[in-house]
Amino acid sequence: MDIYGNALLDFHRTGKADILWLHNSYDEPEEMPIEVFFRDEDEMPDIELKAMQLCKGKILDVGAGVGSHALILDKEFDVTAIDISAIATQIMKERGVKNPLLKDFFTVEEKYDTLLFMMNGIGLTGTLQGFENFLHNAKKILNPKGQLLFDSSDISYLYEDMPMPADHYFGEISYCYEYKKHKGSWFNWLYIDPTTLKRLCKQHGWNCNIVYTDENDQYLAQLTL
Repeated sequence: MDIYGNALLDFHRTGKADILWLHNSYDEPEEMPIEVFFRDEDEMPDIELKAMQLCKGKILDVGAGVGSHALILDKEFDVTAIDISAIATQIMKERGVKNPLLKDFFTVEEKYDTLLFMMNGIGLTGTLQGFENFLHNAKKILNPKGQLLFDSSDISYLYEDMPMPADHYFGEISYCYEYKKHKGSWFNWLYIDPTTLKRLCKQHGWNCNIVYTDENDQYLAQLTL
C-alpha cells in the first residue's frame, strides 16, 4: 500500500488530510506536515530557491513528489519529474507538470545536465555505501559539465544526549509511514554531513561545493565532475 501517496491524494482532493506519521529508528514518531509537499514558490525556503536558481539545461527532478519544484522549473527548462509513487505521479499530472514519470532513479539511462534532489531526496541512497554506488552511477547519466544538486543535513545533534551508533554511520536512519492506522514498510534513508560528503566526493572523482547553509544545519551541495 502506498501510505505516503494516499495521504497526498487526500490533501490534493480536499485540501486536508489525517495525520501522516513518520516512525523512525532513533526516537518517537513525528507528524509529517503534508502541506509542505504542495508549497508554491513564495512558501519555499531559501535553500530550495537557491537550488532552483542553479538549475540548468535538461533537468531530472528525482523524488519529485507532487511536482512543486517541477512546476516552477517547467516555465524555463526541459524537466522530467520522477517518483516511485504512482499516486504522486498521477497528482503531478493533474497539477500540470509537463513530464511526470513513474520511475525509479536507479533505472534511469537518459542523460541530463542537472540531477536535482530536493527535500533531502538524496536520502533515497539509504546508506553511505548506497551513496557511493550512487556517485558511480550518476556519472553515467550526466552530460559533460553537468551537475548534481541536493540538500541534506548534519544530524549529529540527535546524539547530543546519547551515544553515536557503533554499528553504522550516524546519518543512516530507518523510517516508516503510517496513515489512517495503516503502516507501510520500513525503508532506509541517509543524511550525510558535509565533511563525510567532501571525503567521499574526493574519493570518487567529484568536485563538491557547499553553496548554501542555513541555521538548521541544512546545506545545499553542488557536485560536478
